[in-house]
Amino acid sequence: MLKDVESLKPAVKSFKLRDLEVFPNTILSPMDGVTDAPFRRLCRVLSGNRMGLLVSEFVPTNADEVFCLTGHKQLKFYPEEKPFGIQIFGCYPDKMAAAAKKIADGLHPDYIEVNAGCPAPKVAGKGSGSGLLRDLPRLQEILHDVRAALDTCEVNIPLTLKCRIGWDDESINVLETLKIAEGEGVELLVVHGRTRLQGYNGLANWDWIGKVATAARIPVVGNGDVNSVECALERINTYGVAGVSIGRGAMHNPWIFGQIADAWEGKPAHIITAEEALDVFSIYYKFLDEEGRTEMGAMGRLKQLAARLCKGFVDDLGDRGQGTGDSLSAAMEVRQTLLTAQTPEEFFERKEKLKNGIAKSLRYEPNRLVNLNGAKDNTLVFGNRYENR
Repeated sequence: MLKDVESLKPAVKSFKLRDLEVFPNTILSPMDGVTDAPFRRLCRVLSGNRMGLLVSEFVPTNADEVFCLTGHKQLKFYPEEKPFGIQIFGCYPDKMAAAAKKIADGLHPDYIEVNAGCPAPKVAGKGSGSGLLRDLPRLQEILHDVRAALDTCEVNIPLTLKCRIGWDDESINVLETLKIAEGEGVELLVVHGRTRLQGYNGLANWDWIGKVATAARIPVVGNGDVNSVECALERINTYGVAGVSIGRGAMHNPWIFGQIADAWEGKPAHIITAEEALDVFSIYYKFLDEEGRTEMGAMGRLKQLAARLCKGFVDDLGDRGQGTGDSLSAAMEVRQTLLTAQTPEEFFERKEKLKNGIAKSLRYEPNRLVNLNGAKDNTLVFGNRYENR
């Protein structure tokens, strides 16, 4: 936790999405197969209901002849998740517009977001997601038609856009994307600082994010490699962004949103113990059970979270917790013990034994994890300051 948040002034602590004041200035990045309702609810509980914005997993529109609200599990959200946005993806302007209108009229989210950032081959390779960055006229048509559709809804809600900085290093066009977005009525732009070609390799280019924030007339939120409170606040201050969007960092540390809010409010840092970290699985499982997940499905999600969260455990064998010779460190033993459980019952029996045993010798320090996405270079470079905004 930063010891002197006041030193970061005049950094902003909130931003506005039309009439909505968003505090803290954070977004839980939508991640397909991760940020469903149980995970979003977990993060909101751990943050003390101080999350900024929540967004759905992305909702496909291409395949539906007529978009149907009941055909997409990603659309489910709970009242306590608000303010909440629904993200849609596709490459057909008419289908995107029709889906946006049905969602807005039927579900009343706080905003609709168009996805121009997903790098997955099955998405980008078909002209959707970051594939739209190779066809900006199509992206413009989508934004125009979606905005026009939202203007006909019972309640007029904001349109936002999530994009990457470009397709590859030779075709970085995020400033053009910004200009199009502003011209078509987009009210918030979230920029992931990698190209589509990078996927999640290497490090996000925050210099480009800063250039967009400098040029923009709308709030710009930066995304990529935000792994700690210090990192979040530093990037907001250094690059002039309205806020940060956090994805994999939240899987390693689902408390991060509340910790950022604490920092902005001048509250002392809450030190999370290894035992407290292990108790998160019980909260998460409760939300999974309320969703009606099968035992196998719930087990998969528990292990998914354990694989990330347990990387934050540290013991006296060193930061990486790998042990020496044939020995396993206590940190690695916790992770391996949980990941080899076969049923939820076995998982929680093991969790309790660990909590009352070797976990007492561990510290939970997720902030030390820089390499969240397979980056070959772990050095965080904050780059040039954009002081003349």
